[in-house]
Order: sequence, then C-alpha cells, then structure tokens
Amino acid sequence: PINPYGRTKLIMEWMLGDFATAYDLPWAALRYFNAAGADPDGETGELHDPETHLIPNVLKAIRDPKMPLNLFGNDYDTPDGTCIRDYIHVVDLAAAHVLALKYLLGSNPSISINLGTGHGASVLEIIKTAEDVTGKKVPYKIQQRRAGDPSKLVADSNRARKILGWDPKFDNIRTIIETPWNWMEKQK
Repeated sequence: PINPYGRTKLIMEWMLGDFATAYDLPWAALRYFNAAGADPDGETGELHDPETHLIPNVLKAIRDPKMPLNLFGNDYDTPDGTCIRDYIHVVDLAAAHVLALKYLLGSNPSISINLGTGHGASVLEIIKTAEDVTGKKVPYKIQQRRAGDPSKLVADSNRARKILGWDPKFDNIRTIIETPWNWMEKQK
C-alpha cells in the first residue's frame, strides 16, 4: 500500500487471517476498485451526503451547474494529466459476492482478490463520457492534488477470474455512467 487508506485495508486482511486462525472461519477479502453504476432497471442507485465518488459528483454537477465538480489535480503523469482509476459496476460486484460465498461454502481456503475491470479511465475521460451520455456540459474547477492520490490505480483481477470464474459484464465506462444517470433522471 502506498497510502494510509491502503494500509488500513491490508491491516484488516491481517486481522481476518488472525481471526480465521483463532476460530477456524474462512474468509474472502474482495478488494473493490472504484464501485460505480446503478441498477440497470433503474430501481436503485447511489444517494448519500456527503458524496465522495467521482461519477455521482460529475452527474450532480451536470444537474446543478452552480455547484461545479472539483477536479483534484491536472498535473499527474498520465496522458491527460488527471488520475486514472478502474471503475467497476455494482452489479458485477454483487455477482462477485455470490461467487465468493459459493467458493467459501465449497470448503476452499480464504482468499484476497481484486475486483476491477483491468482498464482505467481518467477523470477527464469520465467527464467527457458523462457529457456524451447526458448531452450536457460538466462544470468543473481544477483544484490542487489531494495528498496520497496515485496517478493510476487499475486492478489485476486475474485471481477473481481464475478462482471464482468471475467475469465483469458491465465493464464499459459508458454503461457505468449511463446506469446512474438513468436512475437520477427517474428520481426527478
């Protein structure tokens, strides 16, 4: 781990290992990358305050241009200068949970696995895709980088694919943005 957030996740996995040793209880640590999206049928979506996730904040900025998106850093070592992240749809995360439970019920050993698509999108690519999906501009203000933010975080989900047979179905960034936009529009 390169920052305190990542270290706390690793510490939790160590604690799970200790608990398993003490109580003989297998576990699965599902390492989400950037959970995003909404129910494709528009029944549920993400709504909380404060909102910290990029995609909902991009969509909120579209709906309320008086509240522009804060874009943290445009000087990263990436093609467009903004952070690159791996966005994974919530439906694919739910499927991984079911597969992990079946895996554990099969008396298999404890596991830690990454859950992501294996490809990333930059903040500016998210903004551009959201503009294409909605037909509206995303108002944003460039701010200084946040401490500890790496330039690029993309999952290697090969263990999840191999061990669980997991295969993300919603790995297109356009779909990952369309589903919450459709849910938000339905909430009007």
